[in-house]
Amino acid sequence: MRKTLLAILRRVTSRHDRPFRFGVQASTAPSGKAWTELARRTEDLGYAVLTMPDHFTDQLAPVPAMTVAAQVTTNLRVCALVFDNDYKHPVVLAKELATMDVLSDGRIDIGIGAGWMRTDYDQAGMQYDSPGVRIDRFVEGLAVIRGCMTDGKFSFKGTHYTITDYDGLPKPLQRPCPPVLIGAGGKRMLGIAAREADIVGINPSLTPGVVGPEVIADMSAQAVADKIAVVKEKAGARFADIELNIRTFLVNVTDDGKASREKLAKGMGVDAALIHDSPFALIGPPHELIETLIARREKFGLSYVIVGGDDVESFAPVVAALAGR
Repeated sequence: MRKTLLAILRRVTSRHDRPFRFGVQASTAPSGKAWTELARRTEDLGYAVLTMPDHFTDQLAPVPAMTVAAQVTTNLRVCALVFDNDYKHPVVLAKELATMDVLSDGRIDIGIGAGWMRTDYDQAGMQYDSPGVRIDRFVEGLAVIRGCMTDGKFSFKGTHYTITDYDGLPKPLQRPCPPVLIGAGGKRMLGIAAREADIVGINPSLTPGVVGPEVIADMSAQAVADKIAVVKEKAGARFADIELNIRTFLVNVTDDGKASREKLAKGMGVDAALIHDSPFALIGPPHELIETLIARREKFGLSYVIVGGDDVESFAPVVAALAGR
């Protein structure tokens, strides 16, 4: 097995793909001490980024939690995966992001999207507009955030936002603004991400507003290939500068990957082959996952991989083998 692993790693270093980097998606901790320990452990194990969701469920609020995580680490980047544009006015969010960038010495990524989780809106009494309206508002919101981070006064007049002679201070350390990550699953959002994002997060389509059979079906290898093809087409010449990201939702580091995949597939009511081939799944022993990730980078270009907070320790051998390669 060791000889096989060495051969795999030699293959990695001989290629010219974008280097691997890894992130951890965490949402909560029982105490401040536990949260800071998680952030430090994430950095110590070689992960590059700590990300957080932005929902009204049982989770820490992302802005203060991300700020704390950055303050107790040295190199770890922090990012929302992703901020819902509807939850905060973009001027407010821009100021918070710029402040975090200053306080973290330039370790913020801007993860932002149009919003999708219907229950958040319903429970908060917020209008859940059609996808088209939410996406239109998101496009304006991103333009406002970027405008706030430019030098001098900024004005903007759109359908949803009007900004007049606003000089957003402080300005972020990363200029002209921190890297922008846009998560996208539908064709329109993929096109916007291709044109606007530094990092494109490949998602299943979340149009239904809940996670159900349609979302699971959109996690297939073919669905991912089709989404990346849209990004490539819409990005044109800038595609080479885009980092492709995926949040792997189905992770299980185990010696018996086949049995685990079959059990999971049965519970989800899908064919085991979908789980085996899906870029959203990483199930098996470390040496198999290493080879799988290399193959997926070669096939899809996916180099920035995020796992869940419960997987920090078990997935660490994969990070140790591939991070930066």
